Order: sequence, then C-alpha cells, then structure tokens
Amino acid sequence: MLKVRSLESGYAKLRVLKSVSLHVNPGEIVGIIGANGAGKSTLLKTIAGIIRPWAGEVAFSGGSLSGIPAHRVVSRGCVLVPEGRQLFATMTVEENLVLGAYTRYRRHEGASVKTELNRVFDLFPLLKQRCSQIAGTLSGGEQQMLAIGRALMAKPSFVMLDEPSMGLAPLVVKGIFAAVHALRGAGCTILIVEQNSRAVLGIADRGYVMETGSIVLEGTARELLDNTEVQRAYLGKDYRKIND
Repeated sequence: MLKVRSLESGYAKLRVLKSVSLHVNPGEIVGIIGANGAGKSTLLKTIAGIIRPWAGEVAFSGGSLSGIPAHRVVSRGCVLVPEGRQLFATMTVEENLVLGAYTRYRRHEGASVKTELNRVFDLFPLLKQRCSQIAGTLSGGEQQMLAIGRALMAKPSFVMLDEPSMGLAPLVVKGIFAAVHALRGAGCTILIVEQNSRAVLGIADRGYVMETGSIVLEGTARELLDNTEVQRAYLGKDYRKIND
C-alpha cells in the first residue's frame, strides 16, 4: 500500500531524512521506533505532504504522493494523527470531528459524514458523551481519542499516528492501543511512530528502527522484541527478566 524509496527531506538546510526506504502492506500495523530526534515525525510529515521531499519517492496505492499538497494526500485516503494532538481547543468535540471531513465536503460527500461520525462514536463512545464539550477541556486521553476520531472522519484507508501515547497514563495508553488495533479490524492499514517501543511492538506486525535520520534495523515485531540491541536501547534493562 505504501512504498517509500530513498526518501530525503528536512528543514531549511538541515537534512533530517537520509535515504529512508520502507513499505507497509495492506492490512498491516507497522511500527517505527527510535529515540527523540531520530527523524520519525519528519518521516510522517513528509509522507503526509506537510514537508516537501528533497529526493526519493513516496508511492501510495499505486500512485505517487511525492510533492503533492497535504489536502490531496488526505483525499487519496492517507491521513496523519499528529504528535501533540493539535486540536482546535476552543471548538467543541463535534466541531473538531466535522472539520476532519473537510475533503469530503469538497467532494460533495457531506451527506455521508453522519455515518462516519457514528462510526467514530462506536469506536470511542466517550466522545459521544462529550459531543458538546470544548475540546481544550478534555483530558489527555480524551483529546487523543478526538485526534484519532478527527482523522477517521476523512474515511481513510491508511492512518499514520505520531506518538499517540505521549503524556498519557499507562491505563489510558492501553485503551488507545486497543483502539488502534480495532482500526485494523475495521479495514485500516496503520503506520505508527512511538517511543513506547514495548507498546507498539505489542500490536504491530513488523517494525523499523530509526537512528539519526536512517533506518538501521527492520523485522517482525517478534524479531525486534527478541533483538538484544533493541532490548538494550529501547525496551529497558529489565525487559528480559519481565518476559522470562
């Protein structure tokens, strides 16, 4: 579904991505792990059209996304749930959700938006209860649900999530990852960037490790969990003891 080949991008004269190549097959959950500053968020933003690539290619569902604007990337079924949620804090939950369907209104598909709204409420029933609440007054976990729900309003086939567990309590993180797993069951393909390596590899089929703008390791989730270097760098010194 997604093929990234020799991708390079960055900010001004600062090159962040260095010949990054990866792929995501239809129906997969693929995780990208790595330390802060590894280039993970830059990679997702480049795929999403927020940052223009310097070189390389992004192919999605048989067509090229390279260099096209972000709203057209969304129209093709590829959406990004950004790091930090980035909600419209002074607007209601429902208003934020409806704004997520902006490309569908442009295609005169507004009549079907209500159906998508109900699907979001089925995934996150709490959002239905909070429908008229101002988004900025929600808890961190509720805001993350809203950010994911807003992305789903575009009716995507491919969802990218950037650090969805950031700042959340462990119990809330468990619920968010359960919802991500449910998205795959509903027909979405998932690419997820996370510093919580254990959590993402717990639901992913495959994963990639990024360091200083490059992919340095790839494999199945099980292979990465069992890799001693990944354990040392990203899973903590007690990982083996916990899992023995």
